[in-house]
Amino acid sequence: MASFASFVEISRYNLIPLSVTSLCGCPCRLLSNQTLIPTRRTPKLKLNVVFHGPQSVFRVRPTSIYVNRRLITAVARAEPESIDESNAEEEVDQGAILPTTKDSFSELQHKSSQLRKRIVFGLGIGISVGGAVLAGGWVFTVALAAAVFLGAREYFELVRSRGITAGMTPPPRYVSRVCSVICAFMPILTLYFGNIDISVTSAAFVVATALLMQRGNPRFAQLSSTMFGLFYCGYLPCFWVKLRCGLAAPALNTRIGAGWPFLLGGQAHWTVGLVATLISFSSIIAADTYAFLGGKAIGKTPLTNISPKKTWEGAIVGLGGCIATSVVLSKILSWPASLVSAIAFGFLNFFGSVFGDLTESMIKRDAGVKDSGSLIPGHGGILDRVDSYIFTGALAYSFVKILLPLYGV
Repeated sequence: MASFASFVEISRYNLIPLSVTSLCGCPCRLLSNQTLIPTRRTPKLKLNVVFHGPQSVFRVRPTSIYVNRRLITAVARAEPESIDESNAEEEVDQGAILPTTKDSFSELQHKSSQLRKRIVFGLGIGISVGGAVLAGGWVFTVALAAAVFLGAREYFELVRSRGITAGMTPPPRYVSRVCSVICAFMPILTLYFGNIDISVTSAAFVVATALLMQRGNPRFAQLSSTMFGLFYCGYLPCFWVKLRCGLAAPALNTRIGAGWPFLLGGQAHWTVGLVATLISFSSIIAADTYAFLGGKAIGKTPLTNISPKKTWEGAIVGLGGCIATSVVLSKILSWPASLVSAIAFGFLNFFGSVFGDLTESMIKRDAGVKDSGSLIPGHGGILDRVDSYIFTGALAYSFVKILLPLYGV
């Protein structure tokens, strides 16, 4: 019991019988439960109640007139009524440990549930994307357009979030919605016309005009964030359409194409664009997977302040996994022909993957959010899943269209 002191002064002539136990407010057992009853009337009486340490002493002192010789001093030892100290400590410890154990178990269950959702939805997304890539044409383009629309919506919501708007003026909501629709049409226009430059330029001009003619005071931050949204969410994903559907030269050396069913397009269905897209997608998945596992196992050195969880060790492991996947698939699909080209293609895919991932992390950090959305259970938003693919499509298309022909591959 903590040490404290109290003072009670009784200034009446008649002292009312007072039980010692009534003065003690703590749960203790008194060795003597006597009553203080002076036999004479006293003009003034002071009663000091002193609590100090494990003992409590009650003393009655007269001031000017003698009191009865039988001055009773009750000494009470503060002892728990029926609780042993060791048992009390054990109960306290258990009371402190049980909630922590319960919280840890709940957290473990939550992580296990999130992991199951992540695996289930990840497999579903992978199978769906693989089917769309194999189908090509309008199936692949429409699926990409839907992903672009959802990603654009998430991007403009991030721009309008409190973290970013603290330092800038976001574009009006109607402009954001119009830009999301424009971004969704860009892949379709790319497939139909085979070129996207004129469409992007026209869309940028219309959006810039709408921003400049709006009521109030137009801000440059509105124009810059909107133009970057058109470039980031609309223009860059269109290179996947140009890669998958634009490079229609048949991959004659691919053994899988020789046994491909005639009803599904036969050997002509396996084009350079299809093979390059499959290798690029697979390399990106391998880069993300190996980087995550490597970072968990041996990651110690932070890669950048933009994303503190990413490490140099994880990046090196991811690079190795990405290049290995590119080389293995190049042997299976017989494209590209040389080992150097396969290694260079894997390195390029890894670089585009990391750059896209860090760019999206920077946007989320400025927005002050962990995920771009909650569309995919266990994964976050659509941008959280496709950030590694945004810049990679342009790099892969440039590599196949420009670099490989220069070296005769």
